[in-house]
Amino acid sequence: MNNGYVINVTAVDRPGIVAGVSSAIVSLDGNISSCSQTVLDGYFTLIMTFSMPEQMDPEQLKEIILREPRLEGCQAILFPASISEVQTVDANPNIYVITAFGKDCKGIVSQFTRYLGDKEINIVDLYGNITHDGEFLLIGQVEVNPNLDLQNIQYDLEAMGEQVGFTVRIQHNNVFVATNHIRLDR
Repeated sequence: MNNGYVINVTAVDRPGIVAGVSSAIVSLDGNISSCSQTVLDGYFTLIMTFSMPEQMDPEQLKEIILREPRLEGCQAILFPASISEVQTVDANPNIYVITAFGKDCKGIVSQFTRYLGDKEINIVDLYGNITHDGEFLLIGQVEVNPNLDLQNIQYDLEAMGEQVGFTVRIQHNNVFVATNHIRLDR
């Protein structure tokens, strides 16, 4: 990515933050290449990659973006992107989806992510939340090295889950999408 940057913005959630960031970047003639945004317990977070026509000092660029009136009270981290080739998750044949759910208890996220890290399984997206009935739901997209034995990984994850009363599944991203896709007729 030529003259590429990554920005991460956090704030107490309110409408207009994404519009503020994207408007500021467009006003500088920048081009947004990817973004991911979520709200957790009332806190907004956004990560976005973008490119500029010319290289700029990251600290100066961050200050200019944060001058956008809709971003008052927001905090940001901005740094140059060193991504040479963008590969989407959908194009990667080694992406799997892990789902885990059960009665909420301390250490669930740590236990599962530590296992994945120890196996050098890269987490590319992760969502976790306590439901209204006290269940904890964890969903992650992970990149699994094709040299790893997927059956052993499934067994290990299920065994870890059973120890704490969780149901755990891992399946290829394509299977997950096909079996969980909601079709909207036009």
